[in-house]
Amino acid sequence: MKLTLIAACAALLSCPALAHDGVHIIDPYARVIGPSGAVYFRIGNDEAVEDTLLSAFSPDAGMVMLMTSSAGSDGVMKMASVPDGFGVPANGERVLASGGNHVMLMSLTRSLKAGDTVALVLTFAKAGEVQLSLPVDNARKTPPGMGPTAFDAQSGH
Repeated sequence: MKLTLIAACAALLSCPALAHDGVHIIDPYARVIGPSGAVYFRIGNDEAVEDTLLSAFSPDAGMVMLMTSSAGSDGVMKMASVPDGFGVPANGERVLASGGNHVMLMSLTRSLKAGDTVALVLTFAKAGEVQLSLPVDNARKTPPGMGPTAFDAQSGH
C-alpha cells in the first residue's frame, strides 16, 4: 500500500500540468453585466524575478483595460485605470478579485451569459503572452481559489 502511494505521488509530481515554470494563471472567471464585465484570477510567478502584467486583449470585447477599484474618502467605490500594470513578485502571486484589481471588458462584441467562455490574452513583461479561455460565472462571489481548474494556463517559457 505504501509503495502504491509513493508511486502515485511521484507520478503527480512529474506531471507537466502541475509543474510550473514562469507565470501561471489560476482559477480565472468573468462576471458580465450587459455590455461589460470583469475578469478575476490569481497570477502565480515561480521565477526568481518580478514580472508585470502589462496589458490584456480579448476578441470578445471592444476595449480591455487593467483596472483597480477602491473606496473613495466618501465611501463610494471608484474604478481607475492602471496603465503601468500589475506587478507580480518573484516566487509570489497577485490576486485579481472583486473590489480590487481586475481586468475590465468593455463594449462586448457578443452577448455573454453564464456558462459561456471568454477568450483573453494577457501580456507580461518577461513571460510574454498567456492565452486563456475562461468561464462566465455571474453567480460566483468568491475570489479566485487555489485551483487547479480546467481554465488554468501558464506562460510558454
